[in-house]
Amino acid sequence: MGFRMGEVNGAWQARVSAIAALDEPTRRRLYEFVVRQPAPVSRDQAADAVQAPRNTVSFHLDKLVAEGLLEAVYQRRTGRSGPGAGRPSKLYRRAPGQIAVSLPDRHYEMAAHLLADALQEAQTSGEPPRDVLDRRARELGHDLGRDAPGRGTRTGLVQALEALGYEPRATGDTITLINCPFHSLARQHTAMVCGMNLCLLTGLLEGLAATDVTARLEPAPEHCCVRLHPTG
Repeated sequence: MGFRMGEVNGAWQARVSAIAALDEPTRRRLYEFVVRQPAPVSRDQAADAVQAPRNTVSFHLDKLVAEGLLEAVYQRRTGRSGPGAGRPSKLYRRAPGQIAVSLPDRHYEMAAHLLADALQEAQTSGEPPRDVLDRRARELGHDLGRDAPGRGTRTGLVQALEALGYEPRATGDTITLINCPFHSLARQHTAMVCGMNLCLLTGLLEGLAATDVTARLEPAPEHCCVRLHPTG
């Protein structure tokens, strides 16, 4: 599926910084202008569109590039190439990818990939979709745990849970998960999503080599449906 712990964590501060960059009115207008255009735009085009000085516009455009909201490309606007064609112009367009911030932390894209992949495999193999979903969730959890820093330590476990948005809280030897990363899905499709979640966390513990902890399905109001207990 391609998810890694660092990608799931998503560089939280960088994402928040990128969204905050649009709080500046001129910068937000520039971003909205650039992403509406069918082709990359120049600084002069952007300055004309927002009626701002070129130097100011250049600063804001480069800030948007630094935050990952836009990307700069270099193209010759004349359509000519070779000697005498002139230097390529610096142009701006929407950056690939997406930036999302959710409070509390949610991972609906992860759930969507798991569900879509499971359905596709089930249609091909004839295996029950729920069985495929649970297996794929466990495999994903294992991969995430295997790649996580601090593998085999209590600190590594807590950090992995935090990166996935579970908001772990230790009560004695038990770890309660305050937040459900799949909250709205779990409310509407409780059995399926909570089962997927249990398999994901079971796989995560396996990947982390956290043999002293076991994931159990224990639904509680306003909490994740899974709780972690000492093994045995």
